[in-house]
Amino acid sequence: MGALGRCLAVSFLAVTVSVPALCGADLETLLSQKILPRGLPLEEVQAFCEKRVPPPPEPPRDFASWRRKTDELRREILKFVVFRGRAEKWRDSPGKVEWLSTIEGGPGYRIRKLRYEALPGLWIPALLYEPVNLRGRVPVVLNVNGHDPKGKAAAYKQIRCINQAKRGLLALNVEWLGMGQLRTEGFDHARMNQLNLCGTSGLAPFFLSMKRGLDVLLSLPYADPGRVAVTGLSGGGWQTIFISALDPRVTLCDAVAGYSSFRTRVRHLEDLGDSEQTPSDLAMIADYTHLTAMRAPRPTLLTYNWSDNCCFAASHALEPLLQTAYPFFALAGREKYLRWHVNYAPGNHNFEKPNREALYRMIGDFFFPGDLSYDPFEMPSEREVKSAEELFVELPKRNVDFHTLALQLSESLPLEKRIPTDERELNAWRRRVASRVLSALRAPRYEISARKTGKKEAGELKAVFWRFSVDGEWTLPAVELTSGKPQGSVLLIADGGRASAAGMIGTLLARGKRVVALDPYSFGENRVAGRGWLFSLLIASLGERPLGVEAAQVAASARYLAFARGL
Repeated sequence: MGALGRCLAVSFLAVTVSVPALCGADLETLLSQKILPRGLPLEEVQAFCEKRVPPPPEPPRDFASWRRKTDELRREILKFVVFRGRAEKWRDSPGKVEWLSTIEGGPGYRIRKLRYEALPGLWIPALLYEPVNLRGRVPVVLNVNGHDPKGKAAAYKQIRCINQAKRGLLALNVEWLGMGQLRTEGFDHARMNQLNLCGTSGLAPFFLSMKRGLDVLLSLPYADPGRVAVTGLSGGGWQTIFISALDPRVTLCDAVAGYSSFRTRVRHLEDLGDSEQTPSDLAMIADYTHLTAMRAPRPTLLTYNWSDNCCFAASHALEPLLQTAYPFFALAGREKYLRWHVNYAPGNHNFEKPNREALYRMIGDFFFPGDLSYDPFEMPSEREVKSAEELFVELPKRNVDFHTLALQLSESLPLEKRIPTDERELNAWRRRVASRVLSALRAPRYEISARKTGKKEAGELKAVFWRFSVDGEWTLPAVELTSGKPQGSVLLIADGGRASAAGMIGTLLARGKRVVALDPYSFGENRVAGRGWLFSLLIASLGERPLGVEAAQVAASARYLAFARGL
């Protein structure tokens, strides 16, 4: 964190020391006093992120130039975001597929159970809805699902797959990590960050699960590689745009209520996505506006719900995507290949019949053009929906997950074999380690200006309230506390915020220390209520590191106190 001068930075998890009688309730009151204007932490993190979101792509003079740019964006995202670290080896590993039993489906189709490896040791259960009388080459559809605990057994997803099979399509119903059969603690989506911590992309298992699913479909003897679709709701909508933008094999996609621009999300907090939807460093390269434009000129349907009670409501999510992508489809002379559907009834977060029929129409227009026998209306299939037990796919007993993958990765992390004991060697070692840590944290060097906002006294206890302005982007609240004539200073940061640290601060004051209690980004008064941790994910996606931002704020505060104030 840099030179601290005569200041000592203290971070702690919990304190059980009692408050000395010298301070008592007065100290707790002073620490709890509000310093920042209401809502300022949210406003600042919004401005910080919004400023760094890449602007929507501008259409070039000709479509060939955009095709080259699309290829470049695809290579960069795959290299620096999806397959970072050990994931590059996972990418090249042969994916195993094991076909299991076949069960009766309904009129005209059967259901084949299978499992396939997304990466070595991580098996995905899946169901292939296969028409009985196949002839020639037929379209294939990868059906992904979102944050539905029922996973592949969700009724609306089964009906969608059944209807695809009844139309002569090969429909693959895949389980999503953390849902259905894979709904375990080890697959909790936040745990993908354990892989990031080990230097490997936590996004890779998500991407490879989709890629291997396409591999399975296209390996089938009846599969038509010229008619490949992907569709899904919510997190499945995110999967749809992600794989469909980055895998050129996907010829048609329908993302249902699954994503919006990062710029949109900054202002509509319900859209802020989980770790996989906001992966580290993606927004350094591309926004979701770019991913949508990368679909040109392939058939693309954007489905949104008007009164969505979850996220990505049509009223704010859809227009920025269409405005960005339409010129690229027009540049290719394929304006009609970019379509949208807004659902008003029921209008909530759904992939129910009206939305499914929009998909069937899209499939008919592009996979069966001119076929007068193609019916875009849903075929009643509710009685063919099966239970989760009937659709259960046996998995290996030791299926790896995010946690066990992280444990494997941690075994090869570099460890210090020997810490020097000689003072000169130790100081050199500390500098080397600090340099590596700062590089990993991408910690900027901030400058601070300070403004006193007030002061109070309670007996011998004196408090001065400060606002530290950090590069004009962040405002840090701080309380400077003294009792008597201080001997030395302590810069203190507490996980629960400065107001939670009365016990330790009282002890330090009793020992004759000046204490500057600081709340950096995401601490105490600087915490963004509700969805603050999702902003931290966005900060990381923009190429910064939340811990780096916090460490740099603390280091800048220490430099200011040590050198500008001479504490």
